[in-house]
Amino acid sequence: MVPDDNAQAPVSGFFAWYAVIVLMLAQTVSFIDRMIMGLLVGPIRKSFDISDTQYSLLAGLAFAIFYSIMGIPLARIADRSSRKRLVAIAITFWSLMTALCGMAKGFWSLFVARIGVGVGEAVLSPAAYSIITDYFEKKTLARALSVYTLGVTIGSGLAYVIGGLVVTIAMQAGTVVLPVVGKREGWQLTFFLVGAPGLLVTLLILLIREPMRRGLIQTEQSGAAVSVMDAVRFIASRKRALFSHILGVSLFIMVVFSLNIWGPEYLMRTFGFARGDAGRSFGVLMMIAGTGGLMLGGALGDRWFAKGIPDAYSRVILLSMAGMWPFVIALGFVTTPQLGLLCMGVAVFFSAFQGGIAGGLIQLITPNQLRGQTVALYFLTANLIGMGLGPTVVASATDYVFKSDAALNKSIALCGGIVIPLAGLILLWGLPAIRKAVEDARSWE
Repeated sequence: MVPDDNAQAPVSGFFAWYAVIVLMLAQTVSFIDRMIMGLLVGPIRKSFDISDTQYSLLAGLAFAIFYSIMGIPLARIADRSSRKRLVAIAITFWSLMTALCGMAKGFWSLFVARIGVGVGEAVLSPAAYSIITDYFEKKTLARALSVYTLGVTIGSGLAYVIGGLVVTIAMQAGTVVLPVVGKREGWQLTFFLVGAPGLLVTLLILLIREPMRRGLIQTEQSGAAVSVMDAVRFIASRKRALFSHILGVSLFIMVVFSLNIWGPEYLMRTFGFARGDAGRSFGVLMMIAGTGGLMLGGALGDRWFAKGIPDAYSRVILLSMAGMWPFVIALGFVTTPQLGLLCMGVAVFFSAFQGGIAGGLIQLITPNQLRGQTVALYFLTANLIGMGLGPTVVASATDYVFKSDAALNKSIALCGGIVIPLAGLILLWGLPAIRKAVEDARSWE
């Protein structure tokens, strides 16, 4: 087979790491735009007179549905054309849609704007994983993907640290008058401010060199393209490995994302933190604990894989689950802010182990022409279950089980206590198939 028309000759280490850093910046911007909702629970609920459950639909489901659904067709385009150009277009679109959130006048207009953010961000990870996998050898892939995924912890952290400052200033300003758009509340101004940086990242994306596509498989057709039936046959041949990995990790992400979305509100409701203080505290915690967990998880994945352990990535993910579980349960019972922050920090640290390697395993067992589409299938499930259901399950427990806003801590503990063991059992069931899939993939190298 021949490489795609956009591919360059193999490039130096500088261009490979430049691509990782710039894609990490794009991921950072995407998570700032995505996670800023976590600081705006109170103001948005007050403006629109909605419940925790309704708010969770704005923060999670509105974003996740179309982020997930659009991921596969957009990833198919990424598998066949210029990935960097597609990412540049996507960043521009989601940045504009983030700003449009600031124009919302009610629940449904904000819901539609959040859908737009999800559609734009659906492009990034499938294309980025594909680009990075083509740049790096398997012995360093986990670390490279973990650096890219630093955008999750840095972006989430900055969303809360900078967002906390912005929200404090914006809320103190009350109603503001902006050129062209007119009068807006402080929380609406926040969306305009966080949407702008993405347009600068777009320019850096265009300087990435499209890498040569590696790990191609032969198909019934000539050229590098793979038909839909080729894709279906491949996925069916790896169904146990893919099913167990995707479903197990998706359930785990349900707890991880719930903690990320409700973290600042947990500090406010449980320990009386001011909104700005909660944002800064949780943001710093995300950047320090989350970044440490990501890098350690990637290093462990590379080290164990280099020792000849084919399911190394899955073992790190299981360690991530086991480490997070007791501390997320403890969040429901600690009585001091110091213990609350400590348990939150350890939970975030372990939760981040899986960040880079969960999608990385898909890259290890999938041929080049299907990497974007298969990782998009992973993100479809992970985001529908994780982002779409996670925040809503916690909110529903608060509204309908405990029937008290003050019981958010109990809702987080209940969700984590039940879901994490279930996720671990599903992943354990699939380990033999995952090991075989990794071994089979060596024939494409």
